[in-house]
Amino acid sequence: MNPRRGAGFMTIDGRDGLADPALETARRRLPRLRVRLRELYHGSSPRAVRFRLSVIALDFVLIAFFVASPFLREYPVYLAIDYLVAFVLALDLLARALSHASLKDWIKRPAVWVDLFVLLTLLFPLWLFNLAFLRVLRLWSLFHSDFFWETVGRRYDDTRWEDVFKTVATLVTFVFVATGFVYASFAREHPGIQGYLDALYFTMTALTTTGFGDIILPGAWGKLLTIVIMVSGITLFVRLAQTLIRPYKVHFTCPSCGLMRHDPDAVHCKACGVLLNIPNDEA
Repeated sequence: MNPRRGAGFMTIDGRDGLADPALETARRRLPRLRVRLRELYHGSSPRAVRFRLSVIALDFVLIAFFVASPFLREYPVYLAIDYLVAFVLALDLLARALSHASLKDWIKRPAVWVDLFVLLTLLFPLWLFNLAFLRVLRLWSLFHSDFFWETVGRRYDDTRWEDVFKTVATLVTFVFVATGFVYASFAREHPGIQGYLDALYFTMTALTTTGFGDIILPGAWGKLLTIVIMVSGITLFVRLAQTLIRPYKVHFTCPSCGLMRHDPDAVHCKACGVLLNIPNDEA
């Protein structure tokens, strides 16, 4: 019997080999690292909350860079900052993946795919130059993530404010995404779009249906894009108004039917009638 069997590992060609001490150390440390990351990203201790607030603050810095990118591309230091941001974002995504209980469930989240696409545009800025404006989708993924609301909004039961901020984030994201489409499509072809600021100006006038008429996008694509911006603007503003006037609701999952919004003084679920036990901070 091979004395090394059981203490070693199986090599690629099927033979037993001595375990690499560095590999064995890494195998022991990885579970502990995942536990620490899970506590930081999902825990409720003051240390974990401070860590997540720092990550969220860093997210806002990255989003500010994405918004300002069209004005910074002419500077030589832009690519260096771009790759630095890519490294930070990749590190954050790796840490989030390790902290999640199931990598398979984590990768299925739409916000994760948005962040992976943003990372791709950061890693290949010269080849994906015309898609760089989609980086601002990071704003949408941040405000629609459980990570953000479990940290910032963990003390609020009023779901109206969560909906308001999500709707505002969607509106702002759409403004910059639409501006990017206008700039990428017409900046070099239409004399009225001389720069990114002109594209932003047109997007805002179309979004609010003001229509000054000093900039008109030419061709069928220009007319179609203008229609999409106007219709989307009306829809988003109506949605924002609805969230602002919506009655006060608390967030509590019904144990029977799963209804998540209830009146503050609700005793029974209005959908299935089951008895609720909604926590009251004032009690």
